[in-house]
Amino acid sequence: MSLEMKQQLRMGQQLVMTPQLQQAIKLLQLSRMELIDQVREELMENPLLDEVSEISATEVHIDSEQDVERREESERTQTAVECSDNAEKAQNGIDWEAFVENYSTPTPALGAQRLTDDDLPSYEATLQNKRTLFDHLMWQIQVGDFSEQEERVATLIIGNIDDRGYFTGTTLDLAAAEADVDLEFAEEVLERIQLLDPVGVGARDLKECLLVQARFLECGAIVEEVISKYLENLEKKNYSAVARGMDIELDEVIFAAKIISNMEPRPGRPFSGDDAQYITPDIYVKRVDGEWVTVLNEDGMPKLKISNFYRNALAGSAKGVTKTYVTDKLNSAAWLIRSIQQRQRTIVKVTESIVKCQRDFFDHGVNYLKPLILRDVADDIGMHESTVSRVTSNKYVHTTQGIFELKYFFNSSINRTDGDNLASEAVKNKIKAIIATEGGEEPFSDQAIVAILRKDGIEIARRTVAKYREMMGVLPSSKRRRLF
Repeated sequence: MSLEMKQQLRMGQQLVMTPQLQQAIKLLQLSRMELIDQVREELMENPLLDEVSEISATEVHIDSEQDVERREESERTQTAVECSDNAEKAQNGIDWEAFVENYSTPTPALGAQRLTDDDLPSYEATLQNKRTLFDHLMWQIQVGDFSEQEERVATLIIGNIDDRGYFTGTTLDLAAAEADVDLEFAEEVLERIQLLDPVGVGARDLKECLLVQARFLECGAIVEEVISKYLENLEKKNYSAVARGMDIELDEVIFAAKIISNMEPRPGRPFSGDDAQYITPDIYVKRVDGEWVTVLNEDGMPKLKISNFYRNALAGSAKGVTKTYVTDKLNSAAWLIRSIQQRQRTIVKVTESIVKCQRDFFDHGVNYLKPLILRDVADDIGMHESTVSRVTSNKYVHTTQGIFELKYFFNSSINRTDGDNLASEAVKNKIKAIIATEGGEEPFSDQAIVAILRKDGIEIARRTVAKYREMMGVLPSSKRRRLF
C-alpha cells in the first residue's frame, strides 16, 4: 500500500460568517439593556467612537434676528478677551498660588454652617444590601444563648438551608460528623433553629415545617394530627375523608384547615430575593389620527459618531502602524454604527408588520388576537424566519393594552364553528375569564369549560383546556373548591 499526494479541484458553496456579520447577528438578538451595555463597552475600547451629546427640548428655542446678532457680537468679544487672556498666561505662566488659594478655601454656606467631607457619611455608608436568610439566622445565633459547640453545628446547618427555608443539601448525621458531635446533639440544635425567626425554618419537608409552626402557635391536637396524617387529603380539599378518618365533625376539620392555610409553607420567602423586574419597552405603538404608529424608544440609548480627532489624524500625517491601527478601529466603529441602525430598522419593520396583522388586538383587546406565525411576518417584510425570531426575543412593545414581548403576538390557531380561527392566547384569556366568574363551592371542571367555550363557537379538546389552565398556573377544579 503506497501513499501519494494529489491535487484535486472541487467546486462547492458554503456560508462564511465574517466577524462583522457575527457581530450584526449578535446585536440583533440582544435585549435593550444588553445592547446599552455592549455599546458602553465599545465606547471604552474603541477610541474612534464618540457619543453624541444631546440638547434637551427645554433648551431649544427660536431666536429673533436681533438676538442672533447680539449673541454673535457677544461671542466675538468673548473670544477676543479669551485669546488675550490665553496669550498673557502663556507669557507669564499660571499663578498656581492663587489657584490653590481659591480652590482650597471653603465657600461659606448661606444661613448654616458648612459641612466638611469628614462630617458627611462615606459613600459606602449610603449603600444598603438586602439581608439574606443566612445573615438573618446567623445574627440570631450570635446574639442567642448558644455555646461555642452549638454555634459551630448551627453554622453548618444554616449553610445548608435553601431559599425556601428548608434544610437540604446534606443529612443531619453528616453535619454532626463534620462538627464532631453525636446525632442527638445535632438534632437538638436543629430544633432550636426551627424556633428562630421565621418559625419553621430549617424543616426538612412541608409536614415538619407546618408541625413546628402549629406547636409554636399552640394550635391544638386536631391541627397537629391533620398535618401529621392527612396532609395529602387536605391538599385535595377532601375534608370529608379527613373527618371520617379522625372521627370528628366536618366543621372541626374546616376550622383546622383555616388555621393551616394561614401558616407559611416557605419560611424563607421574605428573603428569597424574588424582586420585581422592570421592563423598558424597545418600541411604542401609539394611535395618531386614527392610525397606529410605531415609534422607536431612543431614550437612554447612546448615539454614536466617529471621532473627528482620529478622522483628521487618518487624513493627515498618520503613517505605518498608527495608520493601520486607526483604520482598523475606524472600520470597526463604522460597522458597529451601521449594525445598530440596521437592528433598529428591523425592529421597526417587524413591529409594523405585527401591528398590520393584529390590528383587531390593538383596537379591541386580547380576545381579538389572531393566529400568527413567524413565516407570516417574514414573508411580509422580506426577511428570514430566523431573523424575525431573533428580533422578537427579549424585545418589548408598549401598547394601549399594556407592555408585551413581541413573541406574545405569535400564537397557534384554535378552530371556531363560524370559520374564523382564534389565537391560543385569546382562548387562554377566555378560560381565565370563565374561571373568574365561577362560584367557590362549585368550580367549573375542564369539561364544563369546554362546554361553555363550545357555546361561544370555539372547538377545543378537554386536554387542551387542561394544558392551558396549567400554563396559566390555575389549579384543577378539585383544588379550587372553597368551603370557607
